[in-house]
Amino acid sequence: MLPDLLVPLADQYQFFNLFRYITFRTGGATITALVLSLLLGPALIRWLKTHQAEGQPIRSDGPESHLVTKIGTPTMGGLLILGAFALSTLLWMPLSNPYLWPVLLVALSFGAVGSVDDWMKLRRRSHHGMSGRMKLVLQLGVAFIATLVLIELSPAQLRYGVAVPFLKDTLFSLGLFYVPFAMMVIVGASNAVNLTDGLDGLAIVPVMIVAACFGLIAYLAGNVNFATYLQINYVPGTGDLAVMCGALLGAGLGFLWFNAPPARVFMGDTGSLALGGALGAMSVATRHELVLAITGGLFVVETLSVILQVASFKLTGKRIFLMAPLHHHFERKGWAESTIVIRFWIIAVVLALAGLSSLKLR
Repeated sequence: MLPDLLVPLADQYQFFNLFRYITFRTGGATITALVLSLLLGPALIRWLKTHQAEGQPIRSDGPESHLVTKIGTPTMGGLLILGAFALSTLLWMPLSNPYLWPVLLVALSFGAVGSVDDWMKLRRRSHHGMSGRMKLVLQLGVAFIATLVLIELSPAQLRYGVAVPFLKDTLFSLGLFYVPFAMMVIVGASNAVNLTDGLDGLAIVPVMIVAACFGLIAYLAGNVNFATYLQINYVPGTGDLAVMCGALLGAGLGFLWFNAPPARVFMGDTGSLALGGALGAMSVATRHELVLAITGGLFVVETLSVILQVASFKLTGKRIFLMAPLHHHFERKGWAESTIVIRFWIIAVVLALAGLSSLKLR
């Protein structure tokens, strides 16, 4: 909004020239989202506590410590992240940028699905909310619409292609199969973050790390000079997605202030489904879908641990892990929650650096 309003005035007021620059607006979006989160957080937490007397339902089959340390903590804190993210994005990103709307559609729609799921869990006093099938159908429907829009916005030569990290001039054309592939990326990222969100601060920091990575990727992919130099696919218009990544980073930092151990609020499915979906949509927009699997490798590992656990139990009757997702396995082994969280953060940083290295190592 601000670029649309102030850039035309740059001839009269030189200061407004700053709003032409993506880097300036990204910084502005980050700070704005952070300030909004910090200001709105206490009031939102009080409101959530008022309407959630017993807090988020805790799994009875989960780690025993959770029944003591996490009981009574309200959920749906993702509303804080989404609100700060959306407001900051709309304020600092040109509303004329077509990539704004499909990514925002995914984030807000997935957040709405997560909110209904969280509300049903609270009402039933159970960790079972909306049926998995219904959530998946709703997510796939939104992802389908977003994918079609993003394909239409893409340059003709990239429309149905998938770039391979670390390889230059390599673009595999999937034809119409790209549609289900992109949908799988968006929905898969959403649910992967959801599975990772099980300990205080565990999911939000890796989300911020990946958002920072994709802020850089979007900036480079949307600049013809940088894209040519790095030999990555140039996608006009995606540079402004860096502003969205900045807003996501700022909103995440503000939420972490309240989610740091011991957490005063959980993001719930409201936040985790929305954040993962937004990252997935950004990877499709910038045509770095496979890089998301590297930078967000922690989410991939957590998801694989659940898949392997279920498959092993159904096929052999035995479990591979003491409990899935993987972070609960280490809890059962006696690791302290803070140890698990910090070590997983370190892994997330290493994987993010590996993903970013694909931009140059070709």
